[in-house]
Amino acid sequence: MFCTEIVLEQDSVVVLPPRKSIFGMGLVLPGLYVGNYRDSKDSSQLAKYNITHILAIHDTARRIHSDKHYLCVMASDTPDQNLTQYFSLCNDFIHAARLRDGNVLIHCLAGMSRSVTVAVAYIMSVTTLNWKDALKVVKAGRNVANPNLGFQQQLEQFECTALAEERRRLKERYPSLALVYKDQEQCALMLNNYEELLQSRSICEGKCALGETCPTGLCRSATQKRSARKRTNTRSQSEMRRSPSTSSTKSTSSM
Repeated sequence: MFCTEIVLEQDSVVVLPPRKSIFGMGLVLPGLYVGNYRDSKDSSQLAKYNITHILAIHDTARRIHSDKHYLCVMASDTPDQNLTQYFSLCNDFIHAARLRDGNVLIHCLAGMSRSVTVAVAYIMSVTTLNWKDALKVVKAGRNVANPNLGFQQQLEQFECTALAEERRRLKERYPSLALVYKDQEQCALMLNNYEELLQSRSICEGKCALGETCPTGLCRSATQKRSARKRTNTRSQSEMRRSPSTSSTKSTSSM
């Protein structure tokens, strides 16, 4: 479901200098930011970064600011939620806005999963990056970026089955090359920043070792491993509790 009022054309582009964001919305490409619901309501941030377009994607997405262009996509943050079906629509909204000198904020509730997935799909579609590298670009601008596993699988599937066609479609619809080289430069910079953040443990690769503290506290892999270990321990304890009664039964039978 959507709420949208979009009348966009191709035009020139404004390139903003890269910045590192710890709090608030984070820049991932020139004119493209990722944030959370609170950021979307923060008039000071919206003014500071001259946000003209807002892509809201969450369960109750709706227009908040009457002076902004909106695309609202109602979607839940669950692994079985199909986000792939919205990628082309979101790509058009984002790309057309950026070509008109607009600045776009993509947000969900926490700014971790749904909004990040849409941003990754867009970056894949307008560059030559695969989904893993596109995610690194977003993480470099927003270190809490962490799509749920279902969304990661959808991005991988999108790359394998639909990305080539989506890139072709965008090039035909938006033949302007105004963003191409600047996006390439920004992606190279963000990938370099990602490696630096990874080395300084300011960011998580999503593969934290069992028992190791995730620098962001948000590593899904570590959480899954801890859950698996907990289930294993629970089974072992249960088997140990059953073991004495089994021995007692055998002993009684032999007598």
